[in-house]
Amino acid sequence: MHQVEAGRVISFPPYMLHACHPTSLTVWRYKMLFIKQDWLKQLERRELEQLHIPFLLEGDKNQYCRHLINRVMESLTVADEPLVIETVVIELIHALVNWNTLDSEHSSRNRQELKYIGRIREYLHAHYTERVTLEELEKALGISRFHLIRLFKKGTHMPPHAYQNLLRINHAKVELAKRRPIADIAVETGFYDQSHFSRAFARIVGVTPRRYASSR
Repeated sequence: MHQVEAGRVISFPPYMLHACHPTSLTVWRYKMLFIKQDWLKQLERRELEQLHIPFLLEGDKNQYCRHLINRVMESLTVADEPLVIETVVIELIHALVNWNTLDSEHSSRNRQELKYIGRIREYLHAHYTERVTLEELEKALGISRFHLIRLFKKGTHMPPHAYQNLLRINHAKVELAKRRPIADIAVETGFYDQSHFSRAFARIVGVTPRRYASSR
């Protein structure tokens, strides 16, 4: 859990799940730039590995990256030429991977750890609406539940059940936008009942499912 004030830049590695919501019922907004992983594969391996390092940016680096993000957003909004957009995105990537002792960092992981983290994630993506148990994960991966929880928390900053809940909530947000009944979505996503679903949704998103649906 991190409290982030206005003007701060946060860098998330590819496919890292996260939840952002205001600390109080105040009006707030933020800009989010999602870079497709296929595009990132064009970068050098060293740069790709470094993208897993910066998390919360500090000082002049934060200000410069904030400036570059705004430039990218402006170029996309006015449908600038691809050369302009990609050039600014590459400048942003270079700025992000530039080492700064003040930045908060993601934990480093070796290849074996990444393999197990990926397999746990794949299993949860395939079964997130079900009541997954640690015994099932243990059998699927061939490692102890204590080891898999330690690895997964190191790699994703959350235990498997929290990751599963985020997957459920992300699915629910898509379905709520379709104006489907909340009770149906709660059952479909694997929650015990609508009350359990509403509490989990509000904790992660910051508003109730009903309020979220009415804002779409």
